[in-house]
Amino acid sequence: QVQLLESGGGLVQAGGSLRLSCAASGRTFRNYDMGWFRQAPGKERELVAAISWSGHRTYYADSVKGRFTISRDNAVYLQMNSLKPEDTAVYYCAAGFYDSGSLLSKNYDYWGQGTQVTVSS
Repeated sequence: QVQLLESGGGLVQAGGSLRLSCAASGRTFRNYDMGWFRQAPGKERELVAAISWSGHRTYYADSVKGRFTISRDNAVYLQMNSLKPEDTAVYYCAAGFYDSGSLLSKNYDYWGQGTQVTVSS
């Protein structure tokens, strides 16, 4: 089992920044690819950013490229800049055992509880 706990969400004005953190405990964290998903009301959950176990591979959704940055050390982070009202959602951290395949299509087996991000216009 891997336990994940997100933090760093909140209310910010458009154009502002937030940094989300995801602390992991349980099985060896470094063996897992990590992703940040989000789900807005009435919309499907989407992967916004992911990072491989080594940190050498990353994925970004087109909607956040150039604005969001994912990184990891003993935790996983999502630096969100130039936030827009359409970034408003619950953001979830997720972990999937490492493999060499796509970060977008892999199975993520463990999930955090989520943290709310609200961007006001």
